[in-house]
Amino acid sequence: MMIVGLTGSIAMGKSTAAQMFRDLGVPVNDADEVVHALYRGEAAAPVEAAFPGTARDGIIDRAELSRQLLATPERLRELEAIVHPLVRQKERAFLDGNIAAGAPFVVLDIPLLFETGAEARVDRVVVVSCAPDIQRERAMKRPGMTEEKFAMILARQVPDSQKRERADYVIDTSDSFDNTRQQVRAIVDDLTVNGAPDA
Repeated sequence: MMIVGLTGSIAMGKSTAAQMFRDLGVPVNDADEVVHALYRGEAAAPVEAAFPGTARDGIIDRAELSRQLLATPERLRELEAIVHPLVRQKERAFLDGNIAAGAPFVVLDIPLLFETGAEARVDRVVVVSCAPDIQRERAMKRPGMTEEKFAMILARQVPDSQKRERADYVIDTSDSFDNTRQQVRAIVDDLTVNGAPDA
């Protein structure tokens, strides 16, 4: 089974592209969704223990966690040490399930694919991108987004230009949804035809 990594910087349209892969019948494992589920489940207690005051009724309040990390960004690695192993367990279960089901390829939606070295775990990389002014406009419309938070997020991410250079496929979402959908379909068609990764 081929493993395709899907990534892209903040507000590039990665979640939209991921849904388009799903709409074409491709299994997608969304790392962000997994993290959100973990914050409601097994990660809640250890995160609250490390970052007191972040849990509300046994669920991690992501806004409060974000506030604490903005105040002490050096503690991000501490959070990652708690959460990343749990995310990897869920990813492994997703892969095993789809291998058993005979899926020809799957998509791992990983926002920090290059930043965490996850490209070593995938056979192909798809980068979702758009023009910088469109990215900023989209990002600043998000609830709770500030210039400071946007800058902190960008500082953690490999620059878009470098991601594009390292990609096997680039999806440019600067244009319409229909245009993006056509690009996703072309990638799915290419993966279907070309099948297994290079030896």
